[in-house]
Amino acid sequence: MDNLFKDLINGGDIFANKEVLRSTYVPQKLPHRTEQIKELADILSATLKRETPSNILIYGKTGTGKTSTVKYVSKELEEMAQKTGSNCSMLYINSEVFDTQYRIFAYLARVFNKRVPMIGWPTDMVYSEFKSGIDTEERCVIVVLDEIDKLASKGEEALYNLTRINSELDNARVSLIGISNDLTFTDLLDPRIKSSLGEEEIIFSPYNAEQLKDILYARAAKAFNDSVLAEAVIPLCAALAASEHGDARRALDLLRVSGEIAERSKARSVCEEHVRLASEKLETNRVVEVVKTLPLQSKIVLSSVLVLGRERNKRRFSSGEVYNMYRRLCNHVGVDALTQRRVTDFVSELDILGLVNAVIVSKGRYGRTKEISLSVPEECVRPVLLEDYKLKAISSIRVRQQISL
Repeated sequence: MDNLFKDLINGGDIFANKEVLRSTYVPQKLPHRTEQIKELADILSATLKRETPSNILIYGKTGTGKTSTVKYVSKELEEMAQKTGSNCSMLYINSEVFDTQYRIFAYLARVFNKRVPMIGWPTDMVYSEFKSGIDTEERCVIVVLDEIDKLASKGEEALYNLTRINSELDNARVSLIGISNDLTFTDLLDPRIKSSLGEEEIIFSPYNAEQLKDILYARAAKAFNDSVLAEAVIPLCAALAASEHGDARRALDLLRVSGEIAERSKARSVCEEHVRLASEKLETNRVVEVVKTLPLQSKIVLSSVLVLGRERNKRRFSSGEVYNMYRRLCNHVGVDALTQRRVTDFVSELDILGLVNAVIVSKGRYGRTKEISLSVPEECVRPVLLEDYKLKAISSIRVRQQISL
């Protein structure tokens, strides 16, 4: 019997180098980001003169090239530092992964050869180890905190210490680059952190359809074999992504998945139909990722709408019905129920994410009420909710009205 993967690993006729279409790939040129690259390089050039560059905050929506630009400039900076004998480096930290002061300083200490466990020590000891590790020689270290807004509530002390650390060092110098999708996150920060963190600000505006086309044509030239893309494919990918806030990541994903669908179907070229299918697939994947990252209370509110749909065989429910079901579900999974006002806030957040649709409906002399319905296919949401072990109790417990996801 032939191996299951025998036919699957034989190279197709579509891709030359699929990795070029990944968001993690940093190209040699970044179209339409020359201004931001120059601005960032101007600020960071101070480190090549053995000066301390300003702290920088970089803002822009998802897929506007913020991280790619920083990584591109980082590579250029480190190459020039080697040529000039300057001791400087950039350290990239994803604040969604390293989301506490302990984790950040433990990681940084380990970079500078300090044996610090990822849990277990007092935080001030970890911070002290990082300082002693970095201060062993004269150097400039630029710490890049991607998704820095994630630290605004949980890791504020880390930001405070990093913005003040230079006063405690004798040889080394530290600067920060914060990258955020949220223009307002600094409103949550202590004024002392806010003033020192945002010494310089760089704004990345969304790409328009024409700019996205330039980006896709440049990537496609390396990613695909010759003459496999129909003429309308790249303009369609760019138009669909431009309609969603100019997200280059979305455009690249669309083009890549379109190629994968064409390859799996043994097509000789990628056409518009493949792009339409890719768009549907990515939308489903987006729903899955959004639901996975919801807090438990939001998942219970979403489960309430799902359960009501099965129990009452209708699509729209009043906010009172959703809250009553929410309280019942909280009781069965052993979670303290929040107030109706707080649950209303969760409904609004789910509405913004596109998972539910909440509209104000007039009931005449009975006043107005908010009617809530599910905005995404139930079959996309239900399996993801059941992956949370705390919610599995909802599907296994039977009550008077048979609560079951």
